Amino acid sequence: MWRKAVVLVKEQKRKAWKAKLKAGLRRAFQWGERIPFGLRSILGILLMVGGVFGFLPILGFWMLPLGAVLVCLDIPPLRRRLHNRLMADEEPARRALPRHLP
Repeated sequence: MWRKAVVLVKEQKRKAWKAKLKAGLRRAFQWGERIPFGLRSILGILLMVGGVFGFLPILGFWMLPLGAVLVCLDIPPLRRRLHNRLMADEEPARRALPRHLP
């Protein structure tokens, strides 16, 4: 009986972590849209390189997904896929791609 409770708690924690990660990536997507086209890729690559050294005190593993999102914003097919993935649970009116996205 207690095993079911442990499994339920683990499942709830996993869902909460996934929702928190998705919200963070959504904020990064919105923030990244304000950065000029070529600079996004350079900044994204630098963040991913810094994320590899996440065991160091200043740098962190949080830099990997943020860098990947910034690089994806410059590649139109990946940008659409990322947008659709992040907005999957949103209501249909908010989920639609804005006109300025390729």
